[in-house]
Amino acid sequence: MSESKPVLGVIGGSGVYEIDGLQNKHWKKVSSSFGEPSDELLFGDLNGQEMVFLPRHGRGHRIPPSEINYRANIDVLKRAGVSEIISVSAVGSLKEELKPGMFVIVSQFIDRTFAREKSFFTSGLVAHVSMANPVCDRLGVHIESAAKSIGIEVVRGGVYIAMEGPQFSSIAESELYRSWGCDVVGMTNMPEAKLAREAEMCYVSVAMVTDYDCWHTEHDNVNVDAMIKVLSSNADNARSLVKASSEAISFDQLSSKCSCKSSLENAIITSPDARDKKLVKKLDAVAGRLLN
Repeated sequence: MSESKPVLGVIGGSGVYEIDGLQNKHWKKVSSSFGEPSDELLFGDLNGQEMVFLPRHGRGHRIPPSEINYRANIDVLKRAGVSEIISVSAVGSLKEELKPGMFVIVSQFIDRTFAREKSFFTSGLVAHVSMANPVCDRLGVHIESAAKSIGIEVVRGGVYIAMEGPQFSSIAESELYRSWGCDVVGMTNMPEAKLAREAEMCYVSVAMVTDYDCWHTEHDNVNVDAMIKVLSSNADNARSLVKASSEAISFDQLSSKCSCKSSLENAIITSPDARDKKLVKKLDAVAGRLLN
C-alpha cells in the first residue's frame, strides 16, 4: 500500500456547508461515472492537512435525503484522492442521556432506507464487503480526542438507525427504534457508509444531536425551526472539531495500513472473464486498485 500522506474528506450535513480556516481554497467540479454529485468539491489546506469538502445536500440545502446521489458523492471524493472521510450529520436522540447539542461518534448502523442505490457493484460485477464494523475505529479515536480537547460533549459509540425520510418519525416508529436499542436516528448515513467501505475509504460518522425525535413526552415533537436553533451552534462545533482532528489525522502513520483500505481484497466474486467491461470502467476510481 501507498505510504502517502492521508487526504481528509469532509461530508457536511445539515448546517455545515463549508469549513472555516481553509487555506488556498477553491471550488472545483469533479465528474463521476455514476451521475451528478451533490455539488462541486471545495479543495484546500487545513493546518497543513490537504482537505476536500462536499456539502451533502448541496450549498443552500437543495437536495432531500432520498435524492442525494450517494454513489456519485463517494466516487468523486475517491477521484479527488480522499482516503479518510469525516461524515457530519444532524440526528434525533433516542436516549434520555443524549441531549441536544451533544455529538455521538457512531459505531453501528441499522439501515431502514429503501429508495436508494446502495452499491457500486451491480449486475456484471458482484462484490460483498463486510459491514460488521462499519466505521473506522482509528478515525473515531482521533475525533473523540479532538472533541474532548476543545470541550465538545461527545459520546463514543452508538447505533444510528437510518430512515428514508424526508418526513420525521411517527411516535410508534420512534418507540420501535428505541426498543431495538438504537441511540440516534437520521436520514443520510446510509448508504453513504456502505459505499465508502466499497470504495476502500476510512469513514467515521459524527452525529450532531438536534432534538429528542418525538418519543420524549416532556419535549415538543421535532420540527425544522427547533432543529435550526440547535444546528447553528452544532455547526460551529463541527467545524471546530474538523480543525482540531485534522492535525492528528495528518500525522497518523497507521493510515496506510488501515484495514478499511483493503476491504475489497476478498470481496469481488465475479470471475474476471465474466465481468461487465463497461462496469469495470465505471469502477476505475472505486475499485481500480484490484480491477486494473
